[in-house]
Amino acid sequence: MGLGAAAIAAARLEAIAGGETPLRKAPGKDASAGARMHIVTLSFDDGFRKSNIKIAELYEKYGLIACFNIIATADRSDFAIPNETLKGFGDWALWRELAARGHEIMPHGYKHINLTKVPFDEAKELTLKCLDVFDKELPGFKRERAVYNFPYNASTPELEAWLPTVVRAFRTGWGAINPLPTKKTVKITTHAIGPENCERDLDKWIDELLKLPSGWLVYNTHGLDDEGWGPIGSVYLDKLLDRLIGIPTVRVMPTGRTLDMP
Repeated sequence: MGLGAAAIAAARLEAIAGGETPLRKAPGKDASAGARMHIVTLSFDDGFRKSNIKIAELYEKYGLIACFNIIATADRSDFAIPNETLKGFGDWALWRELAARGHEIMPHGYKHINLTKVPFDEAKELTLKCLDVFDKELPGFKRERAVYNFPYNASTPELEAWLPTVVRAFRTGWGAINPLPTKKTVKITTHAIGPENCERDLDKWIDELLKLPSGWLVYNTHGLDDEGWGPIGSVYLDKLLDRLIGIPTVRVMPTGRTLDMP
């Protein structure tokens, strides 16, 4: 990155830390006066380099902010992939760049293990270690403003009771459509399918959302084309974003920015 690009990135990071974004607001009606509102959050997990670069480009094409949830240690040489769909990750230089461009980077575990399969104290330790990495690696990150995205969308009542003392909110399974958030919202539910392409399922949930007066669809996907578990196509994503921003009641927003709504 040259000096000019570095200066621009630094300015953007400072703006983001202050609650601003270099990208335009997503289209849609205001939440006031009982207006109809349908929020769509595509929650991209794990941090696949090739896919996330393309996703960011497509979101920027429409002036939108993408929602990336990153495994904290996936860029390390000793990272043990749990299965063959979890490989091809980016690194913190990429996540810092995407954050500087205005995209949302949130935690998705320390090592991508199912926290329901380990003792509560170990699950807490792994979660805190994940947040420690974010504190170190991502300028402007504030854990008290973060949304923690459970690996495998798997949580326990104990973890759900404890996490809001550390982070702003968490995402877990299962249920794609949430009510519009309030200042008290801490639990966000999502839906995912795989390992095959999930476009048809995502279309179904968008149709279900639009039948409602209002609601918030949080759909958990991963990579594009042939990358990751339950991918969607890059051409499909381009057409989907174009379609969604043309619907007057729809906003396409990341999770954290949705919680920031008045």
